[in-house]
Amino acid sequence: MNFVSPNKLIAIATMSTLSMTAQAAEIEVTITNATQGIYYTPIIVAAHSGDAHVFETGTMASAELQAMAEGGDISGLSSVLANIGADVAENPAAGLLAPGMSAMAMMSTSEGNDYLSLAAMILPSNDGFVGLDSWMIPSEPGTYTFTLNAYDAGTEANDEIVNGGGAPGTPGIPAAPGGAAGTGGTGVTMSEENTYVHIHRGNMGDGDAEGGKSDLDYTVHRWLNPVAKVTVVVK
Repeated sequence: MNFVSPNKLIAIATMSTLSMTAQAAEIEVTITNATQGIYYTPIIVAAHSGDAHVFETGTMASAELQAMAEGGDISGLSSVLANIGADVAENPAAGLLAPGMSAMAMMSTSEGNDYLSLAAMILPSNDGFVGLDSWMIPSEPGTYTFTLNAYDAGTEANDEIVNGGGAPGTPGIPAAPGGAAGTGGTGVTMSEENTYVHIHRGNMGDGDAEGGKSDLDYTVHRWLNPVAKVTVVVK
């Protein structure tokens, strides 16, 4: 299977602490949506062994990752993680996580599940998601904070057309929470040259609410990485 290492780590512990292997632990994971107009679909958070990945940059997305990135469906990822003995917390926000809002997952990790990952689709996007892949949980109690980028699953062209499409392989964006999207877009692109998981280029958008290339509003739906802040409290 294919979960992303933090792009910027603000070390509140020493590097030697971060290199230590964690045992079973009680942790609190808080995810904050750091964007202006982007929403997160239900988030999946997991503690797992070091040989597991929800996703990896430069590799093809799994079917389960595709379903999450294109339609927000985390059930497939949850099943795969459960089958390998991961400790999983689903949907801590109890729905969409709005811009500026936070959600917290409290977890008891099993011995050997020393790595933390998370993922959630970002809306509106075609196959964009915020993710953390295999961050080693420190053994030293404390608070650890870092930021995350948005990623592109590489499974769908970023046409930026809001048409309710959310099933894997179905073009289009499922929805644009917040009500700022337009209609009548002809499509920013109809192809995706990079079919591997990669850093998302961001929404392009335009200023035409009744046409243009994109249904997205560039004053609302554009973003710059990073898009999330994560705080992990190890008890």
